[in-house]
Amino acid sequence: MIKTLAKSIRQYKKSSIITPVFMFFEVLMEVSIPFLMARLIDVGIEAGNMTEIIKLGAILLACALLSLASGYMAGKYAAFASSGFASNLRFDIYENVQRFSFTNIDKFSTASLITRLTTDVTNVQNAYQMIIRLAFRAPLMLIFAFVASMMIDNQLSMIFVAFIPILAIALYIIQSKAHPLFERVFNTYDHLNSVVGENLSGIRAVKAYNREDYENSKFKKISMSIFSDFSKAETIIAANGPIMQFCVFGSMLLLAWFGAHAIVSSGNNEDIGLSTGELTSLIAYTMQILMSLMMLSFVFVMIVISRASAERITEVLREQSDIFDGKENITEIKNGDIEFDKVSFKYSEKADKNVLDKIDFSIKSGETVGILGGTGSSKSSLISLIPRLYDATEGVVRVGGVDVRDYNIKALRDAVSVVLQKNVLFSGSIKDNIRWGDENATDEEIERVCKLACADSFIEQFPDRYDTHIEQGGTNVSGGQKQRLCIARALMKKPHVLILDDSTSAVDTKTDAQIRKALKNEIPHTTKIIIAQRVASVEDADKIIVLDDGHIAAMGTHDELMKSSEIYKEVYESQNRTVEDK
Repeated sequence: MIKTLAKSIRQYKKSSIITPVFMFFEVLMEVSIPFLMARLIDVGIEAGNMTEIIKLGAILLACALLSLASGYMAGKYAAFASSGFASNLRFDIYENVQRFSFTNIDKFSTASLITRLTTDVTNVQNAYQMIIRLAFRAPLMLIFAFVASMMIDNQLSMIFVAFIPILAIALYIIQSKAHPLFERVFNTYDHLNSVVGENLSGIRAVKAYNREDYENSKFKKISMSIFSDFSKAETIIAANGPIMQFCVFGSMLLLAWFGAHAIVSSGNNEDIGLSTGELTSLIAYTMQILMSLMMLSFVFVMIVISRASAERITEVLREQSDIFDGKENITEIKNGDIEFDKVSFKYSEKADKNVLDKIDFSIKSGETVGILGGTGSSKSSLISLIPRLYDATEGVVRVGGVDVRDYNIKALRDAVSVVLQKNVLFSGSIKDNIRWGDENATDEEIERVCKLACADSFIEQFPDRYDTHIEQGGTNVSGGQKQRLCIARALMKKPHVLILDDSTSAVDTKTDAQIRKALKNEIPHTTKIIIAQRVASVEDADKIIVLDDGHIAAMGTHDELMKSSEIYKEVYESQNRTVEDK
């Protein structure tokens, strides 16, 4: 896990190294101060030596200033390094997600990925800043202060050692009990984000059905679950404070008791016992040692919190797409020929049943093929195999006479345009959305594809025409307008294969017919696959495939199917039955 996360440090390695260097100088100066204070008391103040007082006072001031300067620089570089690390981490997660196949994406919910990119990265960022600052400062302070205290009185210094096992056992118990709770909290965060996202995207339906109270109660239930787990985890971690205080004050009391006894016994003679200055410096070192232990406990707590986040981030970074460029890496797609050769498919290897089973058919370049079938007949699953949104479990899918797994993925998907069932528009102008098909498209080319998709008629009515701003998700255009813009965007790629997955369901039959006519006349050499619920949308196709429960139930022209397929005939008659017949 650490090795995976460390790859995201990259250009911030220098800052990450410089921070501990400044920490070293800060600690060195801080540890020198008690020693100089002891000298100031014993050699200067008690001896009444003003020259020594001024000299040691100046050195003390210089050490204090150097300590402050080093601490400031360490904080500056630590902030820079941790912020940069978090920035790289977010980018690496996002970049890896872009490589995911649909199978990979199915393993992580959208809400979970958002949580990992935000809350989890922030937790890891805070932990990293603590690690390169406090996790270096505390051990250095502990070692230096302990060595210095041993030089003063090795017997009294052993008081600190007695408290270390107590602290270690307590921290282990805290970690083992708190970590599972934080894991559960972050998983619940995923659920919370999912509920919020679903509510906001479906807010119109929520209001239309007066379900605000239900949504509030659902949100409150999840929120209270987070509150409950977080409260338990924080209560466990809060025990760290009293335990540290017990160690600090216990050490101070024991040191003061035995130290005062040593001074009284020696008559404040440092040659035979402990002097006042040495006891003062020993108390200061005690505070430094115990404060360093407290710092380590803070770091430990932060690591406990961030560990669950780090594991979740690592899970995404290590996830490798199961779809990658073929060994041949072919970049040229000759034509729009399509062939399914005994193709079977299931979404998971653990699934008992294939979604598609022994699919066999071929399409010649330029043909128009309709795909008809009931809900759950796997129409969308079938067309997802052509641009390799998923890979076939068995058999071979060929485009242009070549196995799709031998192509360069980018080249294949540039040659196959898919207008998915769930149409998505992005925030930006109409032009920006259409240029997803070709970022270098001219205004004339944009207008041409919009005419083919019958989108120009409503675009011209907007005050800003093609510069009209589209809200996120296309919420300021109707369902039919959104579908036509998505078709225009797909046409902008000038594909060999155009797939319309129920992409005209929200437009009227007249507009649907106009779109099909335009596609037939304007792009005759492009293979067109149309998934539709309406028979009218596919009845003039060169070939119609009827799917039923993942199998090809029938295949042929409209006239052939009317004679040979009961399923097709039943659908056709149900859609064309007149009111009188009913």
